[in-house]
Amino acid sequence: CPQPCPCPCPIPTAAKAGDPKKEEEEEEEEEIDIDLSAPETERAALAIQGKFRKFQRRKKEPGP
Repeated sequence: CPQPCPCPCPIPTAAKAGDPKKEEEEEEEEEIDIDLSAPETERAALAIQGKFRKFQRRKKEPGP
């Protein structure tokens, strides 16, 4: 919506797009330190990859 409205629009309004406070908050990202060689990190990555591959296979299959 180009006008400010109560609906949850994915498109930012002109007032929101020019808000300097929002831009500063987005630039200040918290740095996350993850040990990529840790065994639990590897297990989590494999689990996520497996779920994603399953999702992709189901997406390609034609529906009933």
